[in-house]
Amino acid sequence: MEGKKYEISFWNKYKKFATTEILMYLIMIIGIGLGIIFLI
Repeated sequence: MEGKKYEISFWNKYKKFATTEILMYLIMIIGIGLGIIFLI
């Protein structure tokens, strides 16, 4: 039970960081995609 409680708090703390990380990757992928489109 104690391990699960820690896991939940860990994920709550990490959620914000994970969201910004995903957004950063999405922006990077979109940027690369646009770059390829404009190069062709």
